[in-house]
Amino acid sequence: MRPCLSASLMCADWLHLVPTLKALEASCGALHADIMDGHFCKSLYLSPWSIETVRPATKLPIEAHLMVERPEDFLDAVAAAGADCISLHAETIERQAFRLVERIHALGCRAGVVISPATSLSAVESYLDRLEMVTVMTVDAGFAGQPFLPEMLDKIRALCAWKRERGSRFIIQADGGVNRKTYRALYDAGVESFVLGSSGLFGLDPDIHAACRLMQTQVAAALEEVGP
Repeated sequence: MRPCLSASLMCADWLHLVPTLKALEASCGALHADIMDGHFCKSLYLSPWSIETVRPATKLPIEAHLMVERPEDFLDAVAAAGADCISLHAETIERQAFRLVERIHALGCRAGVVISPATSLSAVESYLDRLEMVTVMTVDAGFAGQPFLPEMLDKIRALCAWKRERGSRFIIQADGGVNRKTYRALYDAGVESFVLGSSGLFGLDPDIHAACRLMQTQVAAALEEVGP
């Protein structure tokens, strides 16, 4: 099965949001919203308001990636804004992971966890079976355009093996440096969802329709031996 393609909204052209979303609807399976507080990582990008702005203009599911120090302060607002999936960084929830995952489900959203490059899988193993998505960061969190970290492929393989052995159903997602140079290696390691940012989509061409077509061509070429 081919991976889901999730477009990173922080890299989108917000001056032309509606036509951008229409182009993405024709080529991607989801939207990825990076919400940052300037503390967990030294960047400020999107907010719950960003999701609220996008929600009426698209039918695509929206994944909220909370790069914040206090994710519990954002859950209600993000869910009310229209997020379909809320993913929390493992580094911020170790003392209340079960409670926050339960809260996300109670809000009617799918729950995910995000694992930074320096965080081991052992930090999240106890609650993996309660999740719908696990995102492995393949760059350090917070900045677009960073080089891909090949060391993360072993982490993805280990996560895939854990999922297979347990019969778990969470989706394995990769975020960071996902592009034509890394598609195949990520897919072969077990990735089922690609987060596409500047190098994988929005930086391919100034015209979003052309960028989407080129992205689809590159994904198809990288995965040409993969079935439908």
